[in-house]
Amino acid sequence: MKNFPLASLRAFEAAARHESFIKAADELNLKSAGISQHVRAMENWLRVPLFLRHSRGVTLTAAGREFGAAVTHALGHIEVAAGQLRLEANSRPVSIACIPSMAARWLIPQLPRLRATYPEIRINIVYALDARTPEAADADLLICHGLRPGASAIRLLNAETRPTCSAEYLTRHGPFHAPADLLACEILHDETTDAWARWFSGAGIHSAPKAGPVFADFNLMIGSLISSQGVGLCPTALITEEIAAGTLVSLFERASDMDKAYWLSEAKGLSREARMLRDWLLAARQENG
Repeated sequence: MKNFPLASLRAFEAAARHESFIKAADELNLKSAGISQHVRAMENWLRVPLFLRHSRGVTLTAAGREFGAAVTHALGHIEVAAGQLRLEANSRPVSIACIPSMAARWLIPQLPRLRATYPEIRINIVYALDARTPEAADADLLICHGLRPGASAIRLLNAETRPTCSAEYLTRHGPFHAPADLLACEILHDETTDAWARWFSGAGIHSAPKAGPVFADFNLMIGSLISSQGVGLCPTALITEEIAAGTLVSLFERASDMDKAYWLSEAKGLSREARMLRDWLLAARQENG
């Protein structure tokens, strides 16, 4: 549309909506003569009269009324689209880096309540991998496992692990009255065999347990536990629902990894939205004990 007077669209739309040059001028902070010039430019380009001028003001022609409705509709769409872009530009997503087991067993189940509380905040959840700081994970917030990663890190949950199996496995292979009874079981390992070695050593048992599969992640191991394939050391805080339902059974109170926890760390210069999510996660920690 060569030489189309785009700059005059807003003035024409306001004049058509009010059917008044004076009211349009007040709305756009212009003079009525300026509105008249914009409308005239539009009429000259279209070669169609849009208003009838008379001593009492102006009246839309049939063509002007039809064109005015179309322009109002189009400008409304543009305004909505522009507003959405501004909202997205001013609301940077909050990224939370989390180890897979904590994400699957604790963070993701919290998301419906979190999204209900802050529906306007966009959340990105990414793998933490071996990151020990939010910066290393390129995230605003980091949830990691192990010893305290820094002085500012806040404990979300304890990471104590205890021998655990399914109720079905206990029925078929139990009962287990003493730690030594587990030596004959199919022992399932999470990442390495070190955790079980520490647990047996703490119980005064230095015999090697029966060799069993090693899983790269707790999420993989718990599937094997639930399907009654053996006994694994589980972070008790991450399987509270299964224990309450009787799906899994914690066999002994003796725990390993009592010096470890799941920690929340924050990057420097958090956005307002990131601070809100941080505070919500800390409140959820209190609710979960």
